[in-house]
Amino acid sequence: MLHREGDADGGHCGSRVHLPGSGQHPGGHQGSGPGGHRNSSPAYLLPTRGTVTPSLRGPISVWAQVAGALAEAGVGLEEITNRVSVVAKAMGTLGVSLASCSVPGSKPTFELSADEVELGLGIHGEAGVRRIKMATADKIVAIMLDHMTNSSNVSHVPVQSGSSVVLMVNNLGGLSFLELGIIADAAVRSLEGRGVKIARALVGTFMSALEMPGISLTLLLVDEPLLKLIDADTTASAWPNMAKVSVTGRTWIRAAPTEPLEAPDSTATGGTDSKQMVLVLERVCTTLLGLEEHLNALDRAAGDGDCGTTHSRAARAIQGWLKEGQPPASPAQLLSKLSLLLLEKMGGSSGALYGLFLTAAAQPLKAKTDLPAWSAAMDAGLEAMQKYGKAAPGDRTMLDSLWAAGQELQAWKSPGANLFQILTKAVKSAEAAAEATRNMEAGAGRASYISSARLDQPDPGAVAAAAILRAILEALQGQGA
Repeated sequence: MLHREGDADGGHCGSRVHLPGSGQHPGGHQGSGPGGHRNSSPAYLLPTRGTVTPSLRGPISVWAQVAGALAEAGVGLEEITNRVSVVAKAMGTLGVSLASCSVPGSKPTFELSADEVELGLGIHGEAGVRRIKMATADKIVAIMLDHMTNSSNVSHVPVQSGSSVVLMVNNLGGLSFLELGIIADAAVRSLEGRGVKIARALVGTFMSALEMPGISLTLLLVDEPLLKLIDADTTASAWPNMAKVSVTGRTWIRAAPTEPLEAPDSTATGGTDSKQMVLVLERVCTTLLGLEEHLNALDRAAGDGDCGTTHSRAARAIQGWLKEGQPPASPAQLLSKLSLLLLEKMGGSSGALYGLFLTAAAQPLKAKTDLPAWSAAMDAGLEAMQKYGKAAPGDRTMLDSLWAAGQELQAWKSPGANLFQILTKAVKSAEAAAEATRNMEAGAGRASYISSARLDQPDPGAVAAAAILRAILEALQGQGA
């Protein structure tokens, strides 16, 4: 059911006229339509009580923009009324929401379960035409557009392949700009996939239902004369300052540059080493997935509570990568690939820091892969992390664990150094350093903004880093490396 201004069954109250630029509208919803044309009074001559017809539909802000632009051009009142009526017949709106709004002095008019959304609901919180299951933005938008353009609906908008439209994505009050952008992107792609040309896309809050967590989509069939009226300058604060060019035909996505082919690495030995690396990575992934809730709990005290989620995201990305085929046999190439993967998939500051660490650590391993080279790799990674992360040992970050391990791994540079003996010491030092962050005052990262009185748990990043080193040690011991 399409919302119609003046049609109570369509979701708008037919006995009320909402004046452009008047702010708070009757019935609890707010408008922010144009009213900023220098000679905008004719916009108030839209049909009044008793004369509103079901054919007039869509956000009042669109009518006001067209009427104001015509008035600015000196068009007479009768012609303004006629032309606005024609515009209304070429426009339709449909809303969808996760919940009703809070009508002042009244309870919500409908309630939804956690996996439902309301389709075709009213701007005052009236129940919609039907309820559908929660789905992706692409799916919800497709359902809305199917309903709006279905010729079996009396109030459908006759949009078809080849049509030129203005698309309006309206925030019903409770969504963020990010969520609006996701819906707008889905709507643009869906319409263009149907062969519809999007002449303009208006995204913002034009008619809200207080804090309703939903959106409405409006389609307006346009030609060039009407498009000039839509583009007309206005001082209305909520009318978007959009580019006066067509959305369709513009390039939104650019192909990523092709990665250059990597030169063969002289250190690659293949076979056994590659399988060994897979087992190590699998052990690390399993460890991080098992620590997700624990790390999140530690992070809630000093951060946004997603340290475990971030590390689990990295683990799942690595697992997916391993399923695609054997990783490079060369340690340098392996670390380089992992750095790119974490930079792209892990997210957060941890993803950036681990990516920088691994990129730098890969460099000393290009020529050699003996124990001194691995010690040098640790040194290079730590240097990069300090340089770009602006943290130092003792600042209560993941660097504390890695730094402690790195100091022990210096012994690998001595002739005859024992792999497991030194690595075991390094892991124990990392775990002790992670525990010691419990008593540190944060000098870097999000925790540095928090009162030290609240920091009574070890740093989650340091705990995660130590756990990764422990997983590497245990995986190598299990293989008898």
